Amino acid sequence: MAKLRSLNLVPLQITLYSLCLFLLFCICLCKENAGHSAYGYPFIRKASTFSSSPSSSLSGVDGGYDYIVVGGGTAGCPLAATLSRNFRVLLLERGGVPFTNVNVSFLGNFHLTLADTSKESASQFFASTDGVLNSRARVLGGGSCINAGFYTRANPEFIRKVGWDEQLVNESYPWVEQQIVQRPDFAPWQRAFRDSLLDIGVSPYNGFTYDHIYGTKFGGTIFDRFGRRHTAAELLASANPHMLTVLIYATVEKVVFDTSGKRPKAAGVVFKDENGNRHHAFLSRNVQSEVIMSSGAIGSPQLLLLSGIGPKPDLEKLNISVVFDNENVGKGMADNPMNTIFMPTNRPIKQSLIQTVGITKLGVYLESSSGFGQSMDSIRCHHGIASAEIGQLSTIPPKQRTPEAIQAYARNKRNLPYEVFQGGFILEKLANPLSSGDLKLVNTNPEDNPSVTFNYFSNPHDLRRCVAGIRLAVRVARSKHFAGFTRLDRPTSEKLLNISVRANVNLIPKHMNDTASLEQFCRDTVITIWHYHGGCHVGKVVDGKNRVMGVDRLRVVDGSTFSASPGTNPQATVMMMGRYMGVKILRERLGKDAGV
Repeated sequence: MAKLRSLNLVPLQITLYSLCLFLLFCICLCKENAGHSAYGYPFIRKASTFSSSPSSSLSGVDGGYDYIVVGGGTAGCPLAATLSRNFRVLLLERGGVPFTNVNVSFLGNFHLTLADTSKESASQFFASTDGVLNSRARVLGGGSCINAGFYTRANPEFIRKVGWDEQLVNESYPWVEQQIVQRPDFAPWQRAFRDSLLDIGVSPYNGFTYDHIYGTKFGGTIFDRFGRRHTAAELLASANPHMLTVLIYATVEKVVFDTSGKRPKAAGVVFKDENGNRHHAFLSRNVQSEVIMSSGAIGSPQLLLLSGIGPKPDLEKLNISVVFDNENVGKGMADNPMNTIFMPTNRPIKQSLIQTVGITKLGVYLESSSGFGQSMDSIRCHHGIASAEIGQLSTIPPKQRTPEAIQAYARNKRNLPYEVFQGGFILEKLANPLSSGDLKLVNTNPEDNPSVTFNYFSNPHDLRRCVAGIRLAVRVARSKHFAGFTRLDRPTSEKLLNISVRANVNLIPKHMNDTASLEQFCRDTVITIWHYHGGCHVGKVVDGKNRVMGVDRLRVVDGSTFSASPGTNPQATVMMMGRYMGVKILRERLGKDAGV
């Protein structure tokens, strides 16, 4: 019996867990595909199956599309689904579908997609010129397929500042929530984090709510009780299947314009399929037909530039014909900087992503995560959701996070004992960074990343808030509520400390009273939480109805139009925005009685 008790049962548990996930995935896939195509819905197909419009007339063609939505992401899917209730819609997505991707579909594999840098990955790796490693979605459903799943609405002040119709906003959020949002299974680590936040004065306790309220709360999630992810792609179930065509592996190269009139007007798009063949898709002759960009904060300004809308000198350098000279395209790019503190634990703990949040009046948000993937090899390779490989964990300063440094880091970690990968994180995120940068093309290939600069902490106010946030995070980490997880005997503590230092883990800073030291800690450990925005600002690139200034029949509907990231996580508001703008457009054409 003693020998039996001493057996290491972890590999067996992992095998059983993986088997259960696989069986559940197969069951869910069978249910999804019942009566649908191989891609989940009958209107989804590969780009290579598309037949270009019979005419190349830039004035539009009879039988063309009422709307061409470029980007099947967090905003694009609900937007296309809504518009298709009354009009013919073509949705173009450069990636594949999420439904059969196990790394996307299950919480336990969350980190694997972010660490996958292959061309087939649902995320596309990029590094800003600041040296911070980052990811952008490349899959139907967009960022909702690769994020940590947290669902929370925007700050009411954000809605008022944008100028949206509050009644329609409050109708559009539930449209999303009823289809894909769940109440989370509140994990023990998250309970301790909640109690710690309240102890340090991040109050009141607001319980479970989608609303953005000062204090401590736990919000929604797009992971169900089985750990299965539900994405914006599932919002396509609300579409009219006879009016919507979704093409996957369709990479849009540019918007085509008719320049025969007083103002250029969008006539269609040019895109390449998965085999590299080029196609043209055109709008109908109706003057209200539109191309709508929903390619995200990186993709939309990039595509505007590729289409000839942007700073004339920059476009001419790349021999791009200038359609409209606008110096503001790609400007005002911002990313919410995040810093983390790793807390080694005395035992393996249940994996949890973001569930609880502390919304402070200091302009910082506090969040937490625990546990990692189920595979030991996976853990050693990727260090859960916070690996140096994906830019989430390293004491290596950003400018030194070279490919060579990352490879060396990954090699060294393979020889570390399991204990170093056992623990959780306290995350501190700046709410509304004042520091900003820009986006510029490096070439005319739409599949390549543009050059992006965020200028983290270039505004001193951002740095002061980061220091305040780190001090709060440390107080949380030292709370009595985490003692049961983190209390270690002295030999074990020393062992963990040594190996954590060797692993370049962000532990509690040593000099908490030294502001200059904490400022350096902020600079050296800055990472992203993937909430970048801007590049197509309202009033500078698009008007109050999100129509691109200087041209006709072209809009932008996504986070590139935001001057701030809404709430503690933008996905709820971006999905709501897709629904909201779809309803607004239908009402513009059909009146308030539009059937949506």
